[in-house]
Amino acid sequence: MTRTKQYAVAASGQWTDEEEGRRRLPSGEVHAWDPGRNETVCGLSLHRSRLVRFPHIGWQDTFPESGGAADRVRRQCPRCASVAGRRGPDARPRWRRIDPRP
Repeated sequence: MTRTKQYAVAASGQWTDEEEGRRRLPSGEVHAWDPGRNETVCGLSLHRSRLVRFPHIGWQDTFPESGGAADRVRRQCPRCASVAGRRGPDARPRWRRIDPRP
C-alpha cells in the first residue's frame, strides 16, 4: 500500500481573504513545496526566488475545480504539477506500459 505524499504550496504572491476570517491565500504562480525543505519540488530556492510559503494549504487546493485557495492563482508550475499530481481538463493521463517487451 503506497502512501501519496502531501505537498504544501509556495507562491509568488499572497492575498488575505476577508470573508474567511483574514486567511492568507496564494496568488500568482504556485509551486509544490515539501515542508521542511528550502526548495520547491521543481528545484527553485524559496529564498532566492522570493516565494511565500503556505504550509496550511495543500497542493490539491490550488486547482480551480477544488474550490479551495485557487481564486487568484494565475499559473501552476508544470514541473511541480508533473511530480505532485495534476488534475483538470488539460491533464494528461498517467503513463503506463501496455505491451511490455519480453
